[in-house]
Amino acid sequence: MLFETSWEVCNKVGGIYTVLSTKAKELGKVLGDRLIFIGPDIWDDENPSPYFRERKSLIRYAATRLKLPFGIGIRVGRWDIPGSPIVVLVKFQCMFPELDRIFGQMWEDFRVDSLHAYGDYRESCAFALAAAITIQGLARYLKIDPEDVTAHFDEWTTGMGLLYTKKHAPEIATVFTTHATSIGRSICGNGKPLYDYFTAYNGDQMARELNMVSKHSLEKAAAIQADCFTTVSDVTAKECRQLLGRQPDIVTPNGFEPNFVPQTDKYLALRRSGRERMLKIANALTGKKWSDDTFIVATSGRNEFRNKGIDLFLDAIDFLRKGSMQKNILAFVMVPSWVKEPSGALLTDLEDNGHIIPSPSWITHRLNNEDSDPIMSRIRNMETAEKDTKVKVIFIPCYLDGHDGIVNISYYDLLPAIDLTVFPSYYEPWGYTPLESIAFGIPTVSSDKAGFGQWVLSRFGDSPSISGVEVISRTDSNYSQNVTLLAQIIEKYATMSPQQSMSMREAAAETAKAADWKFFITKYLEAFSIARAARDRRDAIINKK
Repeated sequence: MLFETSWEVCNKVGGIYTVLSTKAKELGKVLGDRLIFIGPDIWDDENPSPYFRERKSLIRYAATRLKLPFGIGIRVGRWDIPGSPIVVLVKFQCMFPELDRIFGQMWEDFRVDSLHAYGDYRESCAFALAAAITIQGLARYLKIDPEDVTAHFDEWTTGMGLLYTKKHAPEIATVFTTHATSIGRSICGNGKPLYDYFTAYNGDQMARELNMVSKHSLEKAAAIQADCFTTVSDVTAKECRQLLGRQPDIVTPNGFEPNFVPQTDKYLALRRSGRERMLKIANALTGKKWSDDTFIVATSGRNEFRNKGIDLFLDAIDFLRKGSMQKNILAFVMVPSWVKEPSGALLTDLEDNGHIIPSPSWITHRLNNEDSDPIMSRIRNMETAEKDTKVKVIFIPCYLDGHDGIVNISYYDLLPAIDLTVFPSYYEPWGYTPLESIAFGIPTVSSDKAGFGQWVLSRFGDSPSISGVEVISRTDSNYSQNVTLLAQIIEKYATMSPQQSMSMREAAAETAKAADWKFFITKYLEAFSIARAARDRRDAIINKK
């Protein structure tokens, strides 16, 4: 029996949701209903999860019959994704009164320093602890020998659950996967040069300097204590060794499930409807008629201005705007921010075909922090100097779930409308957004600091005509050169003939086939074997003593 725990099970927050939801079908082929995902129950009748289908009879009616300590409650069902795996959603709020006591134990046992915690630390730990207790309770309820159970914990947010399992059920084999180290992300997010001084960084020291002690100490303890420690790319494996003090046992790269990509007829229909909607939004925002052959380029993903290369993307677009570009280009920044509401003026224009240009004329929703949002600030500076230009930036600052009030098309249904995607990340352990892009047959730009970019270079070389992927080299000192290079890449794709564009789209789709989960899932199976073998070695030592 394999239990996999993550804050993003049935909870679409970031890239880990994509990892889990796309690998579930392939992993389920091996394990069937012996695969159970554990996620947070943060939903209610007024705000139900759109991905969870409750089935109380699953797991022998455990949802109603299993009695767990501290008042922990569970709901059982299936995840509405390819493979339809079993999911247990855990009500964890009852754990908050227990946290200080457990934090004290974690300090004594594993030197996890929760004293300086802030933000989402307590909530994450409450869920992780409730998940670990649920796993142990389900194993007993189903009369499964604990030695036949493997518990897989994803990211620092579940680390407390792994440590609790290690303490209270050491016979359960544990796997810990870090998708990005918390301290590495923080170093980059604070504007420090990660690469020039990489070998001189000490994770504990930087955690103190950047006020990351609690998250870092938890992640480090989980990595060290796990029976098998994994990460998603070679670049992050080096980071783990330097900052967490343990070399991952195995790299488990991220694949993609081809069933997420629509078939030809539906794909073409989505491309037409998506482009129509994006052009209509641009027309309404600018008061200008954008032609049907307008080149659409976009970036998306987590709102990390420097780490994700959003700064580089915007500066490259600004470079094009100041040039003599003859092709109409719409550059969309589809990055969730602190949204307040849809733009009222834009909404009115879209519904009534009005002629009042919204202000600002480059954002679809209003933000709560418009003066401090870095994307907003950069675009505002660009627009201040705007002349009559054929290149326009539009900021869509919300999750594209199909119900945002303006676009009203989900991200995957909008992807086919785009001609080129750009993800020139400075810090990116893997990089799902470019992989999603090529899976939908859209050429993309990645970087050699992303695990995905490194995989493309190792598999296909630096040959965009073969892979459909442009991989730019990022260092701590070549930013300005990359602005010019990225602008040239965007211009190259914007001015391609229809035949050249189709060739690049076909190359991208072929590359995506090599990243099918059926090729990568074996690494996870190997990780589970490593965890069980490590437990067996530990048991053998104990028995010998």
